[in-house]
Amino acid sequence: MSKKEKKAIEEDEVNTQEGTESSEEVSQEETSAHSETVDESPEALLALEKDKFLRLFAEFENYKKRTTKERIDLFKTAGREVIAALLPVVDDFERAIAEMQKQEDSHIEGIRLIYNKLTETLKSKGLESLEVKAGDVFDSEVHEAITQIKAPSEDMVGKIIDTVEKGYKLGDQIIRHPKVVVGN
Repeated sequence: MSKKEKKAIEEDEVNTQEGTESSEEVSQEETSAHSETVDESPEALLALEKDKFLRLFAEFENYKKRTTKERIDLFKTAGREVIAALLPVVDDFERAIAEMQKQEDSHIEGIRLIYNKLTETLKSKGLESLEVKAGDVFDSEVHEAITQIKAPSEDMVGKIIDTVEKGYKLGDQIIRHPKVVVGN
């Protein structure tokens, strides 16, 4: 055997002896810890059980609050898909009214009544229109940029030039982002 092999064997033996000593120490610690739990007084066990009960009770209360909040949010936005599907109809009404005003059509009053009834019903369900004006600062969280054009002036750079389609929100959630033209 070479010196390197002898040295490696000696190191393995030392490591093995240290491993058995440390495992004996761990098992002694486990035994003493176990004997401490067995020797606990009834008052300590009662305190431990009370603590477990209080934690479980608090967890259950948090669960009830969370599910109640989720249920309320669900009811607030339950008709979201239906309302989102009706938004193009509202857009069509607005375009029809604009065209009828240009041509001075006699049916415009009936169309306006139906349009107002539809919009009031949607508002009663929580639908709100997002007001966007020319000159407002573009916010990518709220607005959807359709295109960018050269700004008519330096102060309009990064701001909204025109609104192509109105945006709406239901409660606190935006269900359709306003489509805008941004100056660059």
